[in-house]
Amino acid sequence: LNKNPVEGFSAGLIDDNDLYRWEVLIIGPPDTLYEGGVFKAHLTFPKDYPLRPPKMKLITEIWHPNVDKNGDVCISILHEPGEDKYGYEKPEERWLPIHTVETIIISVISMLADPNGDYLLINGEFKRKVARCVRKSQETAFE
Repeated sequence: LNKNPVEGFSAGLIDDNDLYRWEVLIIGPPDTLYEGGVFKAHLTFPKDYPLRPPKMKLITEIWHPNVDKNGDVCISILHEPGEDKYGYEKPEERWLPIHTVETIIISVISMLADPNGDYLLINGEFKRKVARCVRKSQETAFE
């Protein structure tokens, strides 16, 4: 990532002595409700990475159907590999050892650009909550 930075985010170790914990800054994607936001997240890798996925937690408050109230991100590529016991996801949509920090963050940016459920985009309350989170993220981005 240092050699070939990707537009829309930056990422690096939280502590140079711990390769398993990363901090990520995601810029809200243009032409979305999240545009202009600066969202901080932590990626925590398991000891058996890349066989198992990291966990991603947004530290900056955000309103999104794929982020729970604790900030935990729920997207297919961060789900344990193999069959989905509920049958919603194909195995190839879930964690694969080929995923990198870059592919994870690009998936999260795509998640922000396209929240699950079209009704969310026309829901005024949803839009107000997202706008409030974007403003708050701008105010606290560099604390």
